[in-house]
Amino acid sequence: MSAVQISDVIKRYGAFEVVHGISLAIQPEEFVVLVGPSGCGKSTTLRMVAGLEDISEGTISIGGREVNKIAPKDRDVAMVFQNYALYPHLSVAENIAFGLRVRGERREVISQAVSEAAQILGLTDYLSRKPADLSGGQRQRVAMGRAIVRKPKVFLFDEPLSNLDAKLRTYMRAEIKQLHRRMKATSIYVTHDQVEAMTLADRIVIMNFGNIEQVGSPMEVFLEPANTFVAGFIGSPPMNLLDAYIAKRGGAVRAVLAGQSGQSLAVPDAFASAATDGQPIKLGIRPEIMSVRTDSAPDVLECAIELVEPLGAEALLHGKAGGQSFIAKEETLYSNHQLNSVSRLGVDSTRIHIFDAATGRTLKTEV
Repeated sequence: MSAVQISDVIKRYGAFEVVHGISLAIQPEEFVVLVGPSGCGKSTTLRMVAGLEDISEGTISIGGREVNKIAPKDRDVAMVFQNYALYPHLSVAENIAFGLRVRGERREVISQAVSEAAQILGLTDYLSRKPADLSGGQRQRVAMGRAIVRKPKVFLFDEPLSNLDAKLRTYMRAEIKQLHRRMKATSIYVTHDQVEAMTLADRIVIMNFGNIEQVGSPMEVFLEPANTFVAGFIGSPPMNLLDAYIAKRGGAVRAVLAGQSGQSLAVPDAFASAATDGQPIKLGIRPEIMSVRTDSAPDVLECAIELVEPLGAEALLHGKAGGQSFIAKEETLYSNHQLNSVSRLGVDSTRIHIFDAATGRTLKTEV
């Protein structure tokens, strides 16, 4: 499999620039997920790699070969689309074999390749059926089979699961992950679903307004968000971002909630050194590090719970602290707490995040 190098790539439609000079190195056999909200440029980037969109500036290389001027059919990439893009009049076997037939492969080579792909994807019993006779998940597997038989240098996935229901998406995520492990294929996957990104990726590329905000492993971007956009995008529910300011008193550094409540939390050393007294900040608190407290722990938020969402083994608590909204996640399976009446939530202050209010960038100086 081949590496993909995206270097200072810009995409314009007329005078309107939608991708702003991004660079990214993807290693052979790596599974990289481009994730971000609608309109962030992720699908446009994928289509430039595929050759379906022209590059306005910069270069894209596949396997060390610049492909800017190379036609899509000659780039040796295979793309799986959101809408399956199957031929309705052809059988499953004929759809899977289509690219090989166009390439002029021998009949016995095509037959063996189709058989192998069908076995990998659990489609052996469906080879004679037409796409209309298949479920959405089966159609998507046919689309993946068509890509597999070509044995391309790079697999490209453009939101392939967005048309499926929630249960089937979960199943297909596992299918795609197992397929990648078996094929050891260089893969670029686009989605707006951060859960898909977290579960599938070796590395996540988080995009916003045509820029790359952060690149890292799923746990790196979850635990060490570079800015408030990443913090608010990754995680389900996302990180709470509360208005606050820094107070340095007698060697102690605390984040004080904005407003009249005066509530505060201890600032971890990794953030404290870069913070200045009185500096406006965004205080980042993951829902998972908040828990119901009845003791006199030092880092507790006095709050009012306005809504409880029971999820079985846990519940989401929607509330306000110092007039600011937050969501906490509380384990409930073996709990006797009356969550509607909770008025104190403890916070693991060693795991909070501090972001500059003006730039949104993290103040962390240590990793």
